[in-house]
Amino acid sequence: MKDFAKGLYSSKAWQKTRDAYKRKVGGLCEECLKQGIYKPGEIVHHKEHISQANINDPSVTLSFDNLELLCRDCHAKIHDRRKRRYKVDEMGRVWT
Repeated sequence: MKDFAKGLYSSKAWQKTRDAYKRKVGGLCEECLKQGIYKPGEIVHHKEHISQANINDPSVTLSFDNLELLCRDCHAKIHDRRKRRYKVDEMGRVWT
C-alpha cells in the first residue's frame, strides 16, 4: 500500500463501503463468477486505481461503480503480480 493511501484504507468510510460492497455482490469473486467459478472474494479492488490526484475524490474512492470484489489470484493478475508480496532488485536485496 502506498503511503498516501493509508489514511483512506484505515478510514471508517472505506471500511463501511468495503463491507457494504462485499455484501451487495454476494461475497464471490466477480472475475471468477464471469467464468462460472464460485470462489470467495477477498479484496475490494478499485477499477480506477487510487492516486495522489484522486485520493480525496469519493466518486473514485468510495463509489460502488469503481469497485469490484476479487479473489487474491484475480487481484494479482490485474496488478501483474505472481503471488509474491516482495521484489528482488538487481543487487539481490528483497523489498516489499
